[in-house]
Amino acid sequence: MAAQAQGESTLPARPAPRAAQWVALIALVLLAITLILAAAEGLAHLRQYLRTGTTASIEQLYRVDASIGLRVLNAGLRTDRLSINDQGFRGPPIEVPKSAQGLRLAFLGASTTFCAEVSNNDAVWASLVTERIRQAYPGRAIDFVNGGVPGYTVASSRKNLQHRITALAPDIIVIYHATNDLSGEVRALAVAAGIPGAAESGRMGWLERNSLLWELVVKNLRVRNAQRDSGEVPRLSVDARALGANFRRELTELVREAKASAPLVAVATFSTRLRASQSLEEKRQAAVSALVYMPFMTVDGLIESYARYNQIIREVAAQEGALVIEGEHDIPGDAAHFFDTVHFSDAGSRAMAKRVADALLAASEFKAVAEAPRRQGPPAGR
Repeated sequence: MAAQAQGESTLPARPAPRAAQWVALIALVLLAITLILAAAEGLAHLRQYLRTGTTASIEQLYRVDASIGLRVLNAGLRTDRLSINDQGFRGPPIEVPKSAQGLRLAFLGASTTFCAEVSNNDAVWASLVTERIRQAYPGRAIDFVNGGVPGYTVASSRKNLQHRITALAPDIIVIYHATNDLSGEVRALAVAAGIPGAAESGRMGWLERNSLLWELVVKNLRVRNAQRDSGEVPRLSVDARALGANFRRELTELVREAKASAPLVAVATFSTRLRASQSLEEKRQAAVSALVYMPFMTVDGLIESYARYNQIIREVAAQEGALVIEGEHDIPGDAAHFFDTVHFSDAGSRAMAKRVADALLAASEFKAVAEAPRRQGPPAGR
């Protein structure tokens, strides 16, 4: 028996079944893919951190205020590059009630007013405008409310004004809108025209909302497809002169309500990196983010559509007696001033602040408000 046992111990080991070998190989491959994806996701987070100072998704900045049916910023949120005050606005604390000697500016807009892309709170153009006005009126208590929230349309800003801004008693309201209303309008036209994928353009699925890597991949694919010249990508044929009817109505209502909330209302024309005078390659580079949300548009169609919206801004301002802030092309249309198609870099934010502040300080209407006796609360009846 001992000899037999000894003999059995010297028998060669049986080879593992082929099925088990395949299972082990597949497991190793899946593990390798998981590690590669995890590393890529980490790099995507690092890329965003270097650009914005946070690895959090922009969606994590928000909550929905059910009482007013509006998405607002999370009060008290802090990252390396931005801070949200206790009232839920980007920027320093806002004194409530306002000082009797205070002069308060309010800025209504979307992501191009919120300015997630700039290096810090002080680099946001709303803050820079306020600082320029402080320099012009030394010793005067001047502060501001940045009512810009990414994703807002004119209708969103109107609701924001009604429920959150008016109570802070602004003296001057500056409105800066166009791109979100434009993308919504042309998307509806593209859907009606039967362009494939138009309804989903600009919308983020679950995986995009929860993976920076996948969000980056999808955006790059959308841009690449939109920039192809092969003729395979369906394009929307639109007469820009026919655009903007709803934008006109909404902007008119916003300006009217703003005028009931503040002595002076100004509306700024909308700046983009896209320019008609650019070369074809420059236009393609400048259109990169606009084509993420409007991949069915041509580059020249985008230029014409933004020009149409700016024409409406001028007409509404003239009709409603608001101050129009011109000079959308005073900001150079290049990568030094624009993070993408519409969002400013630090240099672009400084240029935007200059054009807004210069227009305000030069206006007799502004001087009348800035030098008038201060008011502490919102207009009577509000």
